[in-house]
Amino acid sequence: MDQHTKTLLDIDRETVFHASTHLSQYADGQVPGRVIASGKGIRITDNAGEELIDGFAGLYCVNIGYGRQEMADAIYDQAKALAYYHTYVGHTNEALVRLSQRLIEMAPNNMSKVYYGLSGSDANETQLKLVWYYNNVLGRREKKKIISRDRGYHGSSIASGSLTGLPLFHAHFDLPIERIKHTIAPYYYRRIDDAMSEQEFSAYCAEKLEELILAEGAETIAAMIAEPVLGTGGIVPPPEGYWAAIRDVLDKYDILLIADEVVCGFGRIGSAFGSLYYQMKPDLITVAKGLTSAYMPLSGVMVSDKVWQTLRDGTDEWGAFGHGYTYSGHPLGAAAANCNLDIIEREHLITHSATTGAYLQQRMAETFAQHPLVGDTRGIGMLHALEFSPDPARRALFDPSLKVGPLVAAECLKLGLIARAMPHGDILGFAPPLVATRQHIDLIVEITRQAVDNTLDALIRQGVSIR
Repeated sequence: MDQHTKTLLDIDRETVFHASTHLSQYADGQVPGRVIASGKGIRITDNAGEELIDGFAGLYCVNIGYGRQEMADAIYDQAKALAYYHTYVGHTNEALVRLSQRLIEMAPNNMSKVYYGLSGSDANETQLKLVWYYNNVLGRREKKKIISRDRGYHGSSIASGSLTGLPLFHAHFDLPIERIKHTIAPYYYRRIDDAMSEQEFSAYCAEKLEELILAEGAETIAAMIAEPVLGTGGIVPPPEGYWAAIRDVLDKYDILLIADEVVCGFGRIGSAFGSLYYQMKPDLITVAKGLTSAYMPLSGVMVSDKVWQTLRDGTDEWGAFGHGYTYSGHPLGAAAANCNLDIIEREHLITHSATTGAYLQQRMAETFAQHPLVGDTRGIGMLHALEFSPDPARRALFDPSLKVGPLVAAECLKLGLIARAMPHGDILGFAPPLVATRQHIDLIVEITRQAVDNTLDALIRQGVSIR
């Protein structure tokens, strides 16, 4: 490590509070740091000149790849003209107007308006406020509980962290808050009965949802929030028939559906939105990440005409809608989003994601379906996961202390590939930029095969039983 990089990391350890980091181990130097200097296409380069394939597109977000000059130009041009003005009391800017029109045209055809923030977490905070306000307007002051799902990820703030269904984001933070309830995940690999078909498991998930609604009282349940495909909870596509079964239950009890499209939106699964692909028929949609490919922070809440009309009626009775952020509808974010969507459209990246994503699924399956360390290989579009097991035939779990997922991720990193060890299970996740080619996929799969084989050898040397 050169002296300049060492100095930067020393200062970093003294001054920066890092996200999702073991604070003590990082501060003490037990966890290594890395100064990222540049990026181009599907690769990033650190200060030491080491180049890495980013098999996770940052955090599922750099859909168009790194180093797009036209994105920098669009942000710069907007900054020269208007770097900032707020959107309170009817103020707007042209980039925001154009973006909003595009989003409504792309979205399911019942969407009406877009509210903007900066992150998926704040967008899901907004969703809860909208749902609660909506029911207050309708005089349903007890209909306020929100159902999320185990293993769902919806952010890490107080309300959005409560919606998240992963223990890591609740433990020691006094979460979840009281109004948030969780139902089972559509995690077919971990089904309770091997004999269950996907359709039967979907029906079971719908039954458990209805049981929760009835136990809490349908008159108290306002909405359900769900990702079309579980992301951070393990990259889990829903089993066959799941969304139709869930939608029937929600309709039966007049419960809104919030589709959290932060990961799936803008081509990640080979469709403009996961809710379109799965015909979820949401009442509200959350977007972020792929909206700007993370070149600027921007999130959005898309509101259906049904919900919008009720919110509008509320302001006729109660006055101005009392919710807003300083940076809502930021012109730089809007300019970045418009340029990002231009690239996605011009380069047909949604179609490319579908076809190259199918190749990703095929290559992963043929490489790992019979591997002695792999219990499941699953995904859709440019999302994929490998789940590890000491006995794949029985879907057995490793002792968590072995940290098999992180071991494989570390081996990948040694070989020049960033893949993500997912929380709450020995799962390795992939979400490469949508611009990745078949040749890139071949390279990602080959590096991963080497890493999994190396990890298997290391476990056997430790005396771990692998069947």
